[in-house]
Amino acid sequence: MTLDRSKAPDFRVPEDFELFPPTELLLKNGAKLFFIPTPDLAAVKIEVLGKGNRAFLPLVETLVPSFTLQMLQEGTTSKTSEEIANFFDFHASEVSPLLTYSHEGLSLLTTKKHLEEVIPVFLSLFTDSIFPQEYLEKKQSQRKLSIRLEKEKTASKASQLFRKALFGPGHPYGLESEEKHVDSVTKEKLKSYYSEMLWQDLEVFVSGDFEGNELENMCESLGVLPNRTRVEESELPATDTIYQVIESRENAVQSSIRIGNWSISKTDPDFFALSVFNTILGGYFGSRLIKNIREDKGHTYGISSSLAEIGDSNYWVIGADVQKAFSQEVIAEIYHEIEKLVSEPIDEDELEVVRNYMIGQMLSRFSSSYDLMDRFRSVHHSGLDFNFYTKKLAFLKSFSAEEVTRVGEKYFKERPLIEVVVG
Repeated sequence: MTLDRSKAPDFRVPEDFELFPPTELLLKNGAKLFFIPTPDLAAVKIEVLGKGNRAFLPLVETLVPSFTLQMLQEGTTSKTSEEIANFFDFHASEVSPLLTYSHEGLSLLTTKKHLEEVIPVFLSLFTDSIFPQEYLEKKQSQRKLSIRLEKEKTASKASQLFRKALFGPGHPYGLESEEKHVDSVTKEKLKSYYSEMLWQDLEVFVSGDFEGNELENMCESLGVLPNRTRVEESELPATDTIYQVIESRENAVQSSIRIGNWSISKTDPDFFALSVFNTILGGYFGSRLIKNIREDKGHTYGISSSLAEIGDSNYWVIGADVQKAFSQEVIAEIYHEIEKLVSEPIDEDELEVVRNYMIGQMLSRFSSSYDLMDRFRSVHHSGLDFNFYTKKLAFLKSFSAEEVTRVGEKYFKERPLIEVVVG
């Protein structure tokens, strides 16, 4: 049989999509451990995550958590910064800080061969770090430089201003990092955060090839992690949304645009339909915004829309860097495409392209055991489980144009949007 290479292979959607949940264990310190086996893979990945407190600190101390996590490997009571770096390098291991508005922690990527030697040093970072002053000053200098450089980039500035417009300047999620925030970080504040606020309500996510008593032994080791119980939840301040922000830059040749508003969480019944609407509008390279503003008019190299979240807040945003002279035309075309998608029937051919794209994209994110843990963690933190993906696949296989139009009318028709332009 001769293979016709001029035709793409048929796209086949799997009939079954069965995901086995991770094994859940309880460590002796009260932390939950979730384990997914990785048969025949020598690598081991351990992620230790606790509840984040960044949003509940005084605004001037917003950088204390990130500095704390970044400084953990700069020296402990038994090893210097250089000794820690050399130890992990020699044992083919990597330790990385994990920081979002809702979670804080550390990850370890190592090999099963070296795990027994590496674990004690990894665990020491949770209790024995000393935050040397000379390394703190070096990191402060680096962060100040980073802040200056980011402010010069129109894209970075536009993203910062969009969050500021969405949440309000007095909200921790809308706060722009300034050099004064760097100056407020002291060794004493780092030690206090480390010993009193870090490592709250820990959860541990482990991927590895363990047999027999190996998993039990590792659980015994991880059971010594400090695990503080959060006594009470602090309330975030009310949001104060601003609907237009323009920062003109006389010498800029391009403008960075951000347009969006509040959105819904993964637990909302409309989430799957909204994700399809978003994909058609600007969520992939064949989207309507790409075809109009990039391919037809040539005003940008790329434009996209996405559904995002910060902490427990969800939003939707379009982002583009465009020729400055055409920024207002691009904004008008964005509104035009939203209006068309809300009010005009969607062609079945376009619908099938998006359907196949979204199914393929989702399935590609389960290509390895490590992907499984990443996918589990992303829904677990929203109070969901693997059933979320089963339901999503079922929706993607069967959704109609009417469902997409309905959700568009519900969330986009005659609704004011935030506009941010920098440049």
